[in-house]
Amino acid sequence: MKPTLLVLAAGMGSRYGGLKQMDGLGPNGETIIDYSIYDAVQAGFGKVVYIVREYFLDAFKDMVKTKYQHVTCPDGSPLEFDFVTQELNKIPEGFTLNPEREKPWGTAHAVLMAKDVVKEPFAVINGDDYYGKESFRIIADWLMKHENTKGEYCLVGFELDNTLSESGGVSRGLCTADSDNYLTHVEEHHNVEKAEDGKVYADNSKGERIEVNGKALCSMNMWGFTPDYFDNSKDVFTEFLKENINELKKEFYIPYAVDYMIKNNLAKTELLSTPSRWFGVTYKQDRPGVVAKFKEFADTGIYPSPLYK
Repeated sequence: MKPTLLVLAAGMGSRYGGLKQMDGLGPNGETIIDYSIYDAVQAGFGKVVYIVREYFLDAFKDMVKTKYQHVTCPDGSPLEFDFVTQELNKIPEGFTLNPEREKPWGTAHAVLMAKDVVKEPFAVINGDDYYGKESFRIIADWLMKHENTKGEYCLVGFELDNTLSESGGVSRGLCTADSDNYLTHVEEHHNVEKAEDGKVYADNSKGERIEVNGKALCSMNMWGFTPDYFDNSKDVFTEFLKENINELKKEFYIPYAVDYMIKNNLAKTELLSTPSRWFGVTYKQDRPGVVAKFKEFADTGIYPSPLYK
């Protein structure tokens, strides 16, 4: 069994100023998604499912066909692809969409869109984040070991120090786990940054400025699920909509769905740890640093250049 990679690529890139999922950042125009797929294939994934918006679906399909038509898995089999779209009106029966709502329903809603095309254990990643080779090996190994399990998921946690930006504060969800390394809580912190004294500070959920451990594990939205997640998540989404169907900005996020499942004994989530350094493009000023990093990867032979021939 080869796991599937589910790529969240429906974000509109409003802060960045365009479709950053399609922005060429590598030496030969490679996107961040290109590197993620390369790492995933090497780790043992056999299928990629993109979650996109309807308005750029055709352009995305053309890009995939051009870039990946000759990509094969290590065993020689072709890499499979599929596409699903996330739209506001894709909600359970019995609910009526508020016509004034414009904001998407969030990452957990996006994952639900793949319910009919994913039947095997799968990983979820952001399309605009670089996770590193080791992270994909770690989550692929976990997924392949849990082919026949239910109610047991995982989250790849990154050391906070390995996710900070040199250009300012960031928001991070710091993870807490029990003695068996199962996730108990993810608390969002804002304006996380390293100070001149070398310590890391953040605003906690109460708005207090506190020192945090730079070695603490945080979530960068790299999750591992078995297929039963879809049914559990659909039930949670239904409960979410009962309270929020008329809200214009409330979103149904993966951490919310997983936290609900943990607290209601529907599932447990193992917290895994990766040594990889995360980086991504949130704002336009992040772009030069990412371009330089991918050039370094090519120059040192970490990745072939071009990535796909």
